[in-house]
Amino acid sequence: MSHYVVTGGAGFIGSAIVRKLLEEGASRVVVVDNLLTGQQRNLEEIRSRIEFQRADIRNYEEIAPLIRGAKVVFHEAAIPSVPRSIDDPVPSHEVNANGTFNVLRAAKEGQAGRVVYAASSSAYGDTDVLPKVESMTPQPKSPYALQKLMGEYYASIFSSVYGLETVSLRYFNVYGPRQDPSSAYSGVLSLFMTAVLDRKAPTIFGDGEHSRDFTFVEDVAELNLKAARAKGVSGNMYNGGNGGRITLNQAWALLQKLEGVTIPPIYGPPRAGDVRDSQADTTLAVRDLGHAPRYGFEEGLRITLQWYRTHR
Repeated sequence: MSHYVVTGGAGFIGSAIVRKLLEEGASRVVVVDNLLTGQQRNLEEIRSRIEFQRADIRNYEEIAPLIRGAKVVFHEAAIPSVPRSIDDPVPSHEVNANGTFNVLRAAKEGQAGRVVYAASSSAYGDTDVLPKVESMTPQPKSPYALQKLMGEYYASIFSSVYGLETVSLRYFNVYGPRQDPSSAYSGVLSLFMTAVLDRKAPTIFGDGEHSRDFTFVEDVAELNLKAARAKGVSGNMYNGGNGGRITLNQAWALLQKLEGVTIPPIYGPPRAGDVRDSQADTTLAVRDLGHAPRYGFEEGLRITLQWYRTHR
C-alpha cells in the first residue's frame, strides 16, 4: 500500500504537514524523526493515526526501508538555523546536505513517487531587489543557506538525471503554533510570543527595520500538498512565501497592541548571516501550484498568540 513519508514530521512545519495529510484523508502517514529538534508532543493528539519511526536521515540504512514505495516524501528534516550553522557547521552540514542526499537516494532507489523538499529563502542572500524571484542568482551568506541550496540542486539533478519527481519550496520565515521558543536559535516570532506573554522586553538584533515575509504555517502545509499533486513541475523550485513584508519593529508593535501592553524592545548588535530584507514573488507558485495563502499577518499572529497563551 502506498504511503506518505514526512521526514522531520515531529517538528514545527513537519507536524503541520502530517495534520494536513490526515485532514485530506491520507490512510497511511509515516513520520521519520530523530527528535534532535522535533518534539513528540507536536504529534500527541494524532499519535494513534500515524506510524512514528525514530530514525536519522544521516543513516541511509535506517531510512531507506521507510521511504521505499512512498507515494510522496515531504522532506522537512533539518537543523534550521543560520546562527547555529555558523557556530557549529559540522552537524548542520551532515543533516542538511548529507541527510538530504540520503533521502533523495532512498526515494530514487525505493521508487517513491515524488519528493517535496523544504528549501530556504536564505539562498537569495542580501540583494537590493525585492521581491525575490526564482530566476535570481543565489547569494547564500551562511553555511545553512548554502546547505539548503545544495539540496535544491540535488533535487533538480535527481529529477533530470534519474527521473525522480521532485519539487523544492523556498520557505520565507514560517511562523505559527508549535514553533519552539526555548532555543536561542528559534524563529523571531516565537521569541516575541513568549516575551509579550511574560511581559518581558525581547531582544531585536539590529535596528528592527529589517523585514521578513512572514508566512503562516497552515499556508505552508497546504502549499506542500499542492506541490505534491501538481503536474508538470518536476525539478522546479518555487517561492513558498506570502508575498508581503513586515519589519520586526512592526511585528513587535502589533503584538503589543494585541496584548494591550507597552514594552520597548532591547536592541542588540546585528547577527552574522542575517539578511536585511526578504519578500517572495509568488507568481510562479500561484500559476503552477495553485498557491493561495489564506492567512493575513494579523490573523496568523492572533491564532499563534492564543496557542502560546494556552500551551506555554
